[in-house]
Amino acid sequence: MPPSRGLSSGSRFVQRLRRRYADELTLLPPGAPRRPHMESALAALRAAGRPTGDALRIVRQLVMERLIARDCDEGAPLEEVLQAVTELAEFALDTACREACAELDAVHGAPRTADGQRAQLWIVGMGKLGARELNVSSDIDLIYLYDQDGDTAGDAQGRGSIANQDYFGRAVKRIYQLVGDTTEHGFVFRVDLALRPNGNSGPSVVSLDALEEYFQVQGREWERFAWLKSRVVAPTAAIESGSAQALRGVVLPFVFRRYLDYSVFDALRSLHRQIREQAMRRSAGRPERANDVKLSRGGIREIEFIVQLLQVVRGGQFPELRTRPTLDALQRLARAGLMPQATADELDRAYRFLRQVEHRIQYLDDQQTHMLPVADEDLRWISATLGFPDCCAFLEKLDTYREFVAQEFDTLLGGEKRCSGGSCQRGGTGPRSAPQDLGELLASLPAPFAERVRQWADNPRIAALRDEARARLRQLVIRTGRWLQEAEASTAGDRCAHPVDAALRWADWIEPLLRRESYLALLVERPGVHERLLRLLGAAKWPARYLLQHPGVIDELASPDMLAARFSAIEFDAELDARHRSLSRTGEADEEALMNLLRRAHHAEVFRILARDLEGRLTVEQVADDLSALADTVLAITARWCWPHVRNRHRELPRFAVIGYGKLGGKELGYGSDLDIVFVYDDEDERAPEVYAAYVRKLINWLTIKTREGDLFEIDTALRPNGNSGLLTITFDAYEKYQLGRGSNTAWTWEHQAMTRARYVLGSAELGARFNAVRHAVIAAPRDRAALRKEIVAMREKVRAAHPVRPGRFDVKHSAGGMVDAEFAVQYLVLAHSGEVPALLDNVGNIALLQRSEAAGLLPAGVGHVAGDAYRELRRLQHRARLDEAPTQVPPELAAGERAAMLALWEAVFG
Repeated sequence: MPPSRGLSSGSRFVQRLRRRYADELTLLPPGAPRRPHMESALAALRAAGRPTGDALRIVRQLVMERLIARDCDEGAPLEEVLQAVTELAEFALDTACREACAELDAVHGAPRTADGQRAQLWIVGMGKLGARELNVSSDIDLIYLYDQDGDTAGDAQGRGSIANQDYFGRAVKRIYQLVGDTTEHGFVFRVDLALRPNGNSGPSVVSLDALEEYFQVQGREWERFAWLKSRVVAPTAAIESGSAQALRGVVLPFVFRRYLDYSVFDALRSLHRQIREQAMRRSAGRPERANDVKLSRGGIREIEFIVQLLQVVRGGQFPELRTRPTLDALQRLARAGLMPQATADELDRAYRFLRQVEHRIQYLDDQQTHMLPVADEDLRWISATLGFPDCCAFLEKLDTYREFVAQEFDTLLGGEKRCSGGSCQRGGTGPRSAPQDLGELLASLPAPFAERVRQWADNPRIAALRDEARARLRQLVIRTGRWLQEAEASTAGDRCAHPVDAALRWADWIEPLLRRESYLALLVERPGVHERLLRLLGAAKWPARYLLQHPGVIDELASPDMLAARFSAIEFDAELDARHRSLSRTGEADEEALMNLLRRAHHAEVFRILARDLEGRLTVEQVADDLSALADTVLAITARWCWPHVRNRHRELPRFAVIGYGKLGGKELGYGSDLDIVFVYDDEDERAPEVYAAYVRKLINWLTIKTREGDLFEIDTALRPNGNSGLLTITFDAYEKYQLGRGSNTAWTWEHQAMTRARYVLGSAELGARFNAVRHAVIAAPRDRAALRKEIVAMREKVRAAHPVRPGRFDVKHSAGGMVDAEFAVQYLVLAHSGEVPALLDNVGNIALLQRSEAAGLLPAGVGHVAGDAYRELRRLQHRARLDEAPTQVPPELAAGERAAMLALWEAVFG
């Protein structure tokens, strides 16, 4: 039910304010108090003779009275209260900063940088002030910074010069007097500087260089959570000029690491444990202090920890998660798939409710407390202002929300629970009684794995690890050995095919990564990821190599929906676009950052496809479809992101297209396939040749260059007109003339064979239609079939000669009766007959074209379908062999039926 009007008068704080400031309450206009209203009230009070410090305190009291009335009597939303208190803090600090600096300038002159500019003081708001979610009786966590060392200019006669640090130290003291001192009018805000570098033992103000050095040398894990919400809140001039943005370049690398960072779990556990212990000490023998809506189990702090932990772990790779307000971050986590939407919504409701309860506790007496009162009258007032009929209904709702929060917090901080073989485990570093030496574990490990671990026992690299890292490694070795024993004993149908290989490959994979402790932490924190990783490594050899190149992708195994899903180009594009916008907002969207962003996203998606493939969730055709769709999407995003970085570009959007050939064109890409592509443009501007040549060079560079995140694709442009001697990009008109044989420079037959698998990958719909018309005209052109047959057979022999086969073996691709026979046969059928059989014009893949050829009477009954099935099986054999890094030359009897079907097809087509 909505709250009743007039309940604000039940606040003892409001009663005092209305008695003392009855004449000043009208200085604020009706409605929500905003910064312009505060500025007007301050000006009126100053005009009446009030000094700045008193005027600021009176404005604070007026704002508090208004907010309590708006909240309790009019049901103002939580956002209104948080915004007003935050704006009050920003306004007060800006006012105090300007006054302090004006006073000091008059005596010592302005502080100067080496180049003679004014040095800047930045007041950094931490915690709820930084996140713009300050509560009504909160202290403000501040850190004072200045941009550069130097000296002040001195007074008008050049006297009185002092060091910048001394100047700003004096300014900080004056700001505290104006804002934090308690006078007859109270305070504006309590000020806490404990989060500054070196805490209470550090200087009150530090330079930006000193802060950066502190982060690199002494910065602690818990401080990353504090700096996550940091923001320059004053002076306003520094914010508006953009100079305060320099702080972001120092803070972001400290808070957000390049790799998924599960090492922060233990840091947050420790911090949370300390908070819980402090809360218990405060309430020991004082039961009235036990019900703390902020710090007790299921309180506000646990919601904040849930959100901040996921942000810090993932924010380095997912810039869209970098936001300060808790409620905004919750929804971003849900959109990123890191939290179910229903959970985010319920935590949102819990957070709002708990913050409203917190405010009402503080409305009673303006005390900085979060503990529910024990007096019945106070509890009834809180219940009534929240719209509850009685205390029981209110307390029941409060308990429901806190229990939900506590369960979510325990699930996240406790790690994934895993029960297996009658025992359950959770993530974390495990009991401290774990063996201190890997050698002590050998007797309990299966023999092959024990022998591999024995090599670590005396390895100096292992000995050099920190104690915490060695403890994590020991826990992972124990868990891997237990998994191996259970997998070998299991008779279940879903058991790992090669558990010993899995354990040995896991050891080979983790050894070079031991110095990156975040990977040890990830596997310790996520036992489910560890187990799924072992299963995947046991399925084939190639995944281990891929994971060694891109270890960060293993976190994808944590997603419960990963195996059931399929690649979605729309979702992938939207996700990358959101990350691009996030990087742009923080000024990080340079070329290197965007290239790394593309690579991480591509590698993660390839890994998802690989995992589904190895779990038998996808057919070979589906794997090829998804890898090809992924390549199309990455090409489109890269082309879109590259264009703004081209110098001298002459239009907003390029008139440009990419044509795919080979496996890309036929949508038959495999893992690690290169891309056969041709670039064309349709632009009559005289600058076009130079601009598009630069564009293509940049595009190829973005796709192929190796950054710290690896590369995307190998690019082959040899199928462009005139091959490697031709231009990298040409006009569409020139491309059309070359393909259609208009003029002296025309395409060869093998290029027309390639055109049967060509596909328009990206560009405007108009150019796409023109390309399809050219492709159809080339394929359906009248030909001398005898001459065509002779040329294709000769080409087939040339390809076979280039790929010799060992005696007594059958190469599933290149031997007589292999896949290439089907591909050449299809190309002949399409080039020879599509003029009369339009169904062959479509680029639908070899299997479908064989079936259509049979349906059109171009093949004997059954030959096309049987050959199509054989081609599918040979592709499966090739795919499996490549995943296991095994030869594609197999014993002939393994594919005798498929070989016979291919030879029958060849005989039917070429005689």
